[in-house]
Amino acid sequence: MQPLAERMRPRQLSDYIGQSHLIGSGAILAEAIESGQIPSMILWGPPGVGKTTLARIIANRMDRPFHTLSAINSGVKDVRETISKAKNQRFFDRPNPILFIDEIHRFSKSQQDSLLGAVEQGIVTLIGATTENPSFEVIPALLSRCQVYVLEPLSKEELIQLVDQAIAKDEVLSKKNIEVKEYEAMLRLSGGDGRKLYNILELMANTQVAEGEAIVITNELVKKKVQQNISRYDKTGEQHYDIISAFIKSIRGSDPNAAVYWLARMIEGGEDVKFIARRIIIAASEDIGLANPNGLLMATTAFQAVQAVGLPEARIILSQAVIYLATAPKSNSAYMAINKAQALVRQTGDLPVPLHLRNAPTKLMKELDYGKGYKYAHDYPGNFVEEEFLPEELRGKKLFEPAQNPTENKVKERLKNQWKDRYKY
Repeated sequence: MQPLAERMRPRQLSDYIGQSHLIGSGAILAEAIESGQIPSMILWGPPGVGKTTLARIIANRMDRPFHTLSAINSGVKDVRETISKAKNQRFFDRPNPILFIDEIHRFSKSQQDSLLGAVEQGIVTLIGATTENPSFEVIPALLSRCQVYVLEPLSKEELIQLVDQAIAKDEVLSKKNIEVKEYEAMLRLSGGDGRKLYNILELMANTQVAEGEAIVITNELVKKKVQQNISRYDKTGEQHYDIISAFIKSIRGSDPNAAVYWLARMIEGGEDVKFIARRIIIAASEDIGLANPNGLLMATTAFQAVQAVGLPEARIILSQAVIYLATAPKSNSAYMAINKAQALVRQTGDLPVPLHLRNAPTKLMKELDYGKGYKYAHDYPGNFVEEEFLPEELRGKKLFEPAQNPTENKVKERLKNQWKDRYKY
């Protein structure tokens, strides 16, 4: 027996729930499908909102041969073989095939390059699905040949519609006496993922009750049953956010043992290593910052190395970076400074740039005193001269407060010597 999510997969647009901005009446993708002229496209959206289903519906609606590859287990050889099949189909006057690639963001540059010719020549119409921003994960040459359609998270009403429809129409659930008394826990635990929602509903439908009694779905029942059945790291749900939170807090708290443990939890759970590396870069600036500026260099180098190497060796690179940051001195002074500065800008608005700091590329600007009186720091001893760089209204406003660590203590002393009482360092 197929899982509920597969049994309930829509076969035509009229049964598809959600994404009305794309496939509703008069919407851009609906009109393209109706005309029979669809472009190669990237479907970008969170898990479980119908990317794969939409690709299959398009292929069925247009009566196109449908080839599918998964970026997780397909290489350049698989891509070339699929394109070769598509070429042969064209020779027999069959319609232009659709090549669907799930998780296209996991394709390497060489794998994406291997698609370019076939997409450019119209040998295949590419439909790629991704949960990651294609601007960063799809090579520019391929992205320029595709339309990007953004799929939105399913609304509360749409998720409830999925539940009610499954109970009423599914060949298994419709034969059971199921009453949904409360939806909230199912919706929250699904995280807006339709596939996960169906998994939860199927779990509830298997609840053992006395003959003749209804299966009454309540928030308490859902939480109890789901917690009993969650055994692995869920990289799209609540546990994903809890573990990355514990990971970052362990680095901030200077505990390399806990930090490496949470890193291992994410790796073993199948988390995208680039996501982990990006979070490490943020921690390097937010929590280590100026106490050890090399932390940011370590983090960015780790991100580049992870991209080049991939798993399983990437785990060693991530471990090195995590231990380095966890054992480094900590400072959030840069983080606090930009927060204060943004709050000040929102409070004071667009204050004018002082005339002496303005650029003066034209004669008229010079006549208006743009740049007049500016003191060039390198013309003075120690490459410093006391100057006013803030708008007049903010004169003397201190936004950066050095933290208490050896590196920033030296910075504070230098600022104090240079600016005297201006900023009261």
